[in-house]
Amino acid sequence: MKTHLHFECLSGISGDMTLAALIDLGVDADFIQSGLDSLNVPDLKLVVDDVKKCGFRSKFIVVKHPEQKAHRHLHHIDAMIDAADAITDTAKRLAKAIFLCIGEAEAKVHGCDLKKVHFHEVGALDSIADIVGVAIAIDSLGVDSVTSSWIPTGTGSITIDHGRVAVPAPATAEILIGVPVADCSIESELTTPTGAAIIKTLARSFGPAPAMIPHRVGYGAGSRDLPGQANVLRVVMGELLSTDGGHGSSHQRIESDRVVLLETNIDDATAEQLAEVAERLINAGALDVWQTPCVMKKGRLASVVSVLCNDSQTSTLQNLLFTHTSTIGIRHHSLDRVKLIRRHVEVTTPHGVARGKVVTLPDGSQRFAIEDDEAKRLATSAGVTSTQIREQAVQAWRAK
Repeated sequence: MKTHLHFECLSGISGDMTLAALIDLGVDADFIQSGLDSLNVPDLKLVVDDVKKCGFRSKFIVVKHPEQKAHRHLHHIDAMIDAADAITDTAKRLAKAIFLCIGEAEAKVHGCDLKKVHFHEVGALDSIADIVGVAIAIDSLGVDSVTSSWIPTGTGSITIDHGRVAVPAPATAEILIGVPVADCSIESELTTPTGAAIIKTLARSFGPAPAMIPHRVGYGAGSRDLPGQANVLRVVMGELLSTDGGHGSSHQRIESDRVVLLETNIDDATAEQLAEVAERLINAGALDVWQTPCVMKKGRLASVVSVLCNDSQTSTLQNLLFTHTSTIGIRHHSLDRVKLIRRHVEVTTPHGVARGKVVTLPDGSQRFAIEDDEAKRLATSAGVTSTQIREQAVQAWRAK
């Protein structure tokens, strides 16, 4: 059986909530503690309690540790993890990947080299325990794949080492680039940098739970009480189902996420103007842009300009449409999407190296296609047709 985890982050996600939910899911807290003990930090202890949030039972984690004020660099934390002899290599790699995600965000936010990044709040021992503990728990569960709901961040402001900042905190906002963020008006920091880094490192896609048979459910509580909802993270562990409802691995070849479709009708733009707008939208991060002919209410021929994008790009792309077209209104819809898992590869043709994509179909077979720009580039250089280049690229991929 392939083990799948789905995170339901209705009230956000933090390191302690994640660790608590995984313990509630069935991971032995003493086993995690033994791994933390090998970090060689005296008196670093997990305290696990049962609490209720809005009447719902959940686990709550407190990390007890001696007072430390030293700020750590990434290499200090990596060295601590590498020296821990009770932690598997797989768990070490995951923990270091989560810290690297945070470090890269901090470097971007502060405009400095990754090696010079000081880990402040995240460098504290409780956050180290959370991240390393989560890595140990994920490894012990034998998790094969992870998905997550959209991530709410909350609103308002908080005070960190660098002063007062808006929610999400700068590092959290940087980490969540490319991750679908849910609409949320609760004035609180619901998602921390640690939680954001954990879920971005673990999850392969964001959206509704995939078709699966749940086997266990775990709840991890946050420290605050929220208005109108339980401040808990829910993690569901189970077995993925195939798209035809049977057991098997075909569903694992299909990813799901949620995207936004922007649409507007334009009846007074030339073909050249619409082409320029499409190019601007693609360059700004749109997933796809297309035009559909239509007839508007006064009998005028027009075009529906459709833009597919991630939720985080909606505002930017709407502003581009308002600025570079004559539209005065834009429709938007949230759509659930399924897509085949794909990977980028390079193949060597008789006329040079070219990039392409390999997709895995639900039955496990694979399909390759060279990128169109690559086919045109090699065809122009070699003085042959792009069809010949495509055929040669497929032959080269099959021969690999």
